[in-house]
Formats: sequence, C-alpha cells, structure tokens
Amino acid sequence: MAVPKRKTSRMKRGQRRSHHALKAPTYTEDKDSGELRRPHHIDLVSGMYRGRQILEPKG
Repeated sequence: MAVPKRKTSRMKRGQRRSHHALKAPTYTEDKDSGELRRPHHIDLVSGMYRGRQILEPKG
C-alpha cells in the first residue's frame, strides 16, 4: 500500500485547491443585438449562434 513519505504542508494543500473556488459566470455583449449572453452559447433573444439562425426568436 502506498504511504506518503512526508506530511503535505498547508501551503501545498492550498495551492492544489486554488482552482476549487466558485467563479461567477462571464457574460459578453452580443455584437448584433447588444444583449448579454454567455460565450459560446446561443443568444436566446435572437436565436443566433455564430451568424446562423438556430432557434426561432422570442417574439
């Protein structure tokens, strides 16, 4: 059975867990409609994604 040779210090433990924090989602302003949307997601107001009509726009 594998046993650690040394105790992991608080600093090393904290460095390993530095990516575990929750982050707020990022939003970008859509170039066409000016609405806020998530990057790489469909704009739900216009239904466009990367210049293509994916969904019917909300009316």
